[in-house]
Amino acid sequence: MNRIYMDNAATTRVSPAVVEKMGLVLQEVFGNPSSIYEEARQAKQLLEESRAVVAGALNCKPQEIFFTSGGTEADNWAVKGAFEKNGSKGHLITTTIEHHAVLHVAEHLEKKFGCEVTYLPVDENGLISLEALEEAIRPDTFLISIMMGNNEIGTIQPVREIGELARKHKVLFHTDAVQTFGKLPLDMADLHVDMLSVSAHKIHGPKGVGCLYVRRGTNLPAMMHGGAQERGKRPGTENTASIAGFAQAVRDSLEDREAKNRKLLELTDRLIEGVSETIPHVRLNGHREKRVPGNVNFSFEFVEGESLLLMLEQQGVSASSGSACTSGSLDPSHVLLAIGLPHEIAHGSLRLSLDSEENTMEDVETLIRVLPPILERLRSMSPLYDDYVRQCRKGESDV
Repeated sequence: MNRIYMDNAATTRVSPAVVEKMGLVLQEVFGNPSSIYEEARQAKQLLEESRAVVAGALNCKPQEIFFTSGGTEADNWAVKGAFEKNGSKGHLITTTIEHHAVLHVAEHLEKKFGCEVTYLPVDENGLISLEALEEAIRPDTFLISIMMGNNEIGTIQPVREIGELARKHKVLFHTDAVQTFGKLPLDMADLHVDMLSVSAHKIHGPKGVGCLYVRRGTNLPAMMHGGAQERGKRPGTENTASIAGFAQAVRDSLEDREAKNRKLLELTDRLIEGVSETIPHVRLNGHREKRVPGNVNFSFEFVEGESLLLMLEQQGVSASSGSACTSGSLDPSHVLLAIGLPHEIAHGSLRLSLDSEENTMEDVETLIRVLPPILERLRSMSPLYDDYVRQCRKGESDV
């Protein structure tokens, strides 16, 4: 059976070019960049070349790039660092649909330090209100942290306008760009972002490496202590091979990006069209146009997400659910609840995240073909669907 991988928002396959680059570095550039001999100088040079590549992709200075273990660490550092910079007090603004790497930090600061947090609501498409954001800003607001592209429903926030509001009110602004980096052009000279989080494994790079962009002059405190690496902000011997792999993935993501996105748009449009036309009682979650390329999230009434995933797995399709039940929780996705879906519909959600190199139109057509009989079978076992059918028949007989 040929497998179809459609969970690229969770992670991507490491590219052959990245594997080759990392293998070369692991074998030949093994020195510690903090030492002074030749092997160390080679590692230091590679480290700074990689930093320049990432900085070039963001149109910022290399000195504004700090390598981390990934997006989660970068998010933690941005929010906790801004709080510490403000004297471990003050008011934080975020949204109800953030990644848990931000939400759980906000909750931690609330419970342990008494930080006041405003969780901005979103509309049915997952967009915040700029007016509500400006109204929420207070004299003691130390940070606005709003993700650029949502990992579950793909909605892209008006980051430039948010940055303008933050700058107007002299508030730091952080955005999680893990899902958009490598897909959308990100220009730090234009976006008015003070901090931005990135992860390598979403763009065919290795897991365990990413970065935090910190605008010059922000003076973010160090998150950890113990060494002078990353200009004293992020101690620990640098993971040179993974950082070099990260830089290779960045180079590759920039090649023919417009063509890749055109292909992704064609695949996405066909997937949305095919599923919407062949399956009743389906809802597309997230904004139809303002969405991360390749991200598609459906909610299907009268089915349960985990069962849907298991049956797709039997057909060789790898995807993810809007429900968190696969991680041991009975609660549906906080993102889907935040856009107004009732629990029973949020539980029947499916996220399909496509990649221009991983997926083909044939993959999409296969999914459109296998999905209807799966849903028909699941609904045939659903008491809720039985009740719905009986009510419809009763309504027709009453006419």
